[in-house]
Amino acid sequence: MKIGILGGGQLARMLAVAGYPLGLEFVVLEPSADAGAVPLTEHLHGVYDNRTLLAALADKADVVTYEFENVPAQVAELLSSRTQVYPAANALAVAQDRLMEKKFFHKLAIPTAPFAAVNNLDDLQQVMTTFAYPAILKSRKMGYDGKGQVVLTSPDQLTAAWESMQDAASIVEGFVPFQREISIIAARRVQGEIAFYPVSENQHRGGILRVSRCCHADPLQTKAQDYVTRLLEALNYVGVIALELFEVDGQLLANEFAPRVHNSGHWTIEGAETSQFENHLRAILDLPLGSTKPRGYAGMVNFIGGVPQSEQVLAIENAHLHLYAKQLRSGRKVAHATVRCDEKIAFENAMHLLENLANQTDDS
Repeated sequence: MKIGILGGGQLARMLAVAGYPLGLEFVVLEPSADAGAVPLTEHLHGVYDNRTLLAALADKADVVTYEFENVPAQVAELLSSRTQVYPAANALAVAQDRLMEKKFFHKLAIPTAPFAAVNNLDDLQQVMTTFAYPAILKSRKMGYDGKGQVVLTSPDQLTAAWESMQDAASIVEGFVPFQREISIIAARRVQGEIAFYPVSENQHRGGILRVSRCCHADPLQTKAQDYVTRLLEALNYVGVIALELFEVDGQLLANEFAPRVHNSGHWTIEGAETSQFENHLRAILDLPLGSTKPRGYAGMVNFIGGVPQSEQVLAIENAHLHLYAKQLRSGRKVAHATVRCDEKIAFENAMHLLENLANQTDDS
């Protein structure tokens, strides 16, 4: 059985690592010659909308998935006429347009921060007569890891903020005074079986995820599962999905969803009975989903822009290092480490040491 993947970065790399014990083979369509998954897979080298390469991918793969939600939705639609594609193109289309995504949340009665569409400077100035400062201006498409967004703090900033968007269709979102950022990861297989991981509590800086911790018996687990179930069923979704949420005074507001395996679920590699990567593969192949039960205390620390010496990470008891084979660049996720412990004190100590290492090498 061969799995095709649109995108050949670290998520595709981790999918391949999870799939080889299941006897799976992989082929990626990836524009970069040295992306992280390339050494582990067959590589179709080219842009995502190259029709010759798409035809080759459809011929080679029994099922196609993707690791990157900015793959054009029409590419997934085109492939679906030739082979199975999961998640389906409709999920991709919703996730890659922030305005469409917010409207979809509201259709499903999933609350969000206030938002409004803006298509030019006049729109932005008019919208900000009704929004309180601070607010956030975001491009509707192609933004991730803090890219394509500006925090608005005063009316004097609006002209420069709009110019920075380069006339891209955008939205304004009201500022959310959240107590926590959390995410829930779920998997749904073809026949409809759903499995939920415990929610993760996440810490971001500069729009980039830095730390995630698995939350045991979180009081908002049931509500988070309810919201992600609505998404899964409305989209007839197949695969792993991640829903990012803000906790505000005991309530949850949806921020965005990712139609793929997700950075905040990397702790599941060592910290759950079945990783998000294996469960994604099981789901798209319509195999029984594995247990999502955590194996003690688990968490993840990202390395951004730089990586400590491997010896420094591996000297920390209960730490596991994952290198992405990516060139170092400011603001770029280049590796992560997970921690899995039976005892909470040992877990927190290891996480603290890893965070210190990450701060020393972070050049973003």
